[in-house]
Amino acid sequence: MSNVPKDFDQVAVAIDWLDACRQRNLEALLDLYTLDASLACECDESTIHRGRAALQAYWQPRLDAFSPGAFGLEEIVPAADGVVLDYLNGDAKPVRIHFTFDAAGKILQTSCGPLIRPLDANDAVVPDQADRSQGS
Repeated sequence: MSNVPKDFDQVAVAIDWLDACRQRNLEALLDLYTLDASLACECDESTIHRGRAALQAYWQPRLDAFSPGAFGLEEIVPAADGVVLDYLNGDAKPVRIHFTFDAAGKILQTSCGPLIRPLDANDAVVPDQADRSQGS
């Protein structure tokens, strides 16, 4: 279970992330991340980017060259340790990204890869349900 406050709306931050991408607003996008955040991407090749400068280098060309229909929301669900979002990437290809957050509500880590199958009920674990299943 993540250490974010119970009243923190993780889904709202994921939507803000998607909006910043749609608006090609690199600064707003980067401000959603912690300074030492990481992004693990398996969309084209397996790469890990750590820190603001690496995230900027990763996102700038993607925001500059996205196609119509990019960053369209497909599905979003809370997970025990964050949020899972299915969206269309800059090339309008389906991608699944998983967000985890720090205690201040900033994105600590994202991991993404090509969408293989749609989300289903087994993918969504609401934090309150996870707490009960862990005996908390």
